[in-house]
Order: sequence, then structure tokens, then C-alpha cells
Amino acid sequence: MSIFTEIETLLYAVSRIFLAPVMLLIAAALAYALVVLGMFAVEAWQRRRGVYRSMLFTVAQQMPQSKSGRSYNLVIMPSDDLELWIMKQLEWLRIVSRTAPMLGLIATMIPMGPALLALGENDGAAVGKNMVAAFSSVILALLAASICFFILTVRRRWLLLDLRRLERQNLDEKRAD
Repeated sequence: MSIFTEIETLLYAVSRIFLAPVMLLIAAALAYALVVLGMFAVEAWQRRRGVYRSMLFTVAQQMPQSKSGRSYNLVIMPSDDLELWIMKQLEWLRIVSRTAPMLGLIATMIPMGPALLALGENDGAAVGKNMVAAFSSVILALLAASICFFILTVRRRWLLLDLRRLERQNLDEKRAD
């Protein structure tokens, strides 16, 4: 057996080790996407009804206390700090929307090797079994990525609108003083 055959066998064995963790990550990404979709639907419904209070306003407002216990004027966090907070809120949506398709590709490619070997041996059942695993993984990964990307896009717009509203409110209060 040549050295290249041994390397190929080693690479194949190592790649097969990653199939189960990648499939678990895809399942976790899909579960995350569905949970976030539910939270998104509730937020959209509340925003439509006009009863939603953005967490951005709560985070932005800090009430410093004097030593006597009286509060000073309301202090608003700087916009760059609020933008960092927004990025942190959207971080997992962005990560899942970007990595889930890659995980789907990995989960597709790993079973393709055994499927091609089974095809060469005229074993149709083994080809079908491997192809089902390959394609179901990529479909679920793309579904998770699509849901997360949609929510990321809309939620980014909502949070930036909230930031703009907060900045205008702060500016109006400064003008009134």
C-alpha cells in the first residue's frame, strides 16, 4: 500500500469523525432559529400594536445617584456604546446565518465519499442512505441560516430605528434645556 493511500484513508477516517458533531451543530442551529423566530414573532406583534418597549431604551438610560440619594439628570450612553450593544444583540444571529450553510456543506460532503464508493459497487441502497443524510443536513442548515438572516436583517433595522429615536429624543431634551 502506498503512502498516498494511507493518507487518503487517514483523511477519510478523520472526516467521518466530524459528521456527528456537525449534524449536532446543525440541529442546534435549527433549534436556535426556531426559538428566535418565536421571539421575533412576539416582538413584531408587540411593535405593530405599539406596546413594545425596546431594551435599547432601558440599556441607554442610566440614573446616577447623588450621595444624598437624589438622582441627577438622566444620562444617555454614547451612541458608539449603544451600537456595540446592538452588535452584541445581533451577534448570534449573524454567526448562525453565516456558519450554518458551511456546516450544511460539510455534512453534505462527508457522506458523499461513502455514497460514491457504494455507487462504484452498484449498491443502490447504500447510495440512497448516504444521500438522504447528506441532503437532509444541508436543507436544515440552509433553513436555519435563512430564518436567522431574515431576523437579523429586520431586527437590525428595528434597533437602528430605536437608536435614531433615542438620539433624537436626547437631542430634543438638550434643546429644551
